[in-house]
Amino acid sequence: MARSAQATSALTEPQRIAQILGLPGRSAHPVALAETIANGLPVKAAEALRALLGAPAFEHVLSESTLRRSRRQDRPLTPQSSEKLYEFARVYALAEEVYGGDREKVARFLEAPHPMLEGKTPLEMTVSSSAGADAVSALLHRVIAGFAA
Repeated sequence: MARSAQATSALTEPQRIAQILGLPGRSAHPVALAETIANGLPVKAAEALRALLGAPAFEHVLSESTLRRSRRQDRPLTPQSSEKLYEFARVYALAEEVYGGDREKVARFLEAPHPMLEGKTPLEMTVSSSAGADAVSALLHRVIAGFAA
């Protein structure tokens, strides 16, 4: 279901990221969000992202075995896994802004090879590294600025 563009753009970036990750409102403050990532996101954040993306796409972001292990041990995700989820949520939030909250369009963008990413999909680039997520963010910022992408 698509959120309205106005409702999506009224939120700050940390608020949009917290919402995507299913985190409580107090986690939406930039410092609180940074601390949560550093200490490890709760398993429910990964589950919220999996529900949003669907299992096949989510498997690119975080393996099911990693999620299962954290759930079984009743521990938060590792800081490394949390950082990966954060980077993905950051790009996803920006893509939602570009596509006016239309999640179907966001999914098509993420899964389609892009010439400005040397034929890689934005999903592949985003989960490859923080530099890859930055490359996709830069592409989306070009769209926001009105440059052809």
